[in-house]
Amino acid sequence: MPPDSPAAPASPDGCLVPLLVIDAANVVGSKPDGWWRDRAGAAERLRDKLVPLNVQGLADLPGPVELVLVVEGEARDIAPIAGVRIQRASGSGDDAIVDLVATEGAGRRVVVVTADRGLRERVTALGAEVRGPGSVPR
Repeated sequence: MPPDSPAAPASPDGCLVPLLVIDAANVVGSKPDGWWRDRAGAAERLRDKLVPLNVQGLADLPGPVELVLVVEGEARDIAPIAGVRIQRASGSGDDAIVDLVATEGAGRRVVVVTADRGLRERVTALGAEVRGPGSVPR
């Protein structure tokens, strides 16, 4: 893990907790609710809805999990909140997600939430699992 990456959290039994990576732009864009009028606001609403997953996990990924919301473009400046780490993509959100999986995924289960086919192929090649946007609250 690079020196500027946070240490992976461990569960009480000493095992590394799973890493749950959310492709914010893709998940927000999967629900036509007017998100395009306020991209940052849409990302904040998603962030807030994701908080319980930190403890609960997903149906097939029991919690606790380390939850990372990858944001890009107009949503880059949203604030982190307890339970949701914000990863700001300096360029492509997909590239930031691939880098995150590559640098922080070793030795633990990694699940990426996206519907982007190209991104799905890139992260599964690194050993990550993929779930669609419907697997998380939107």
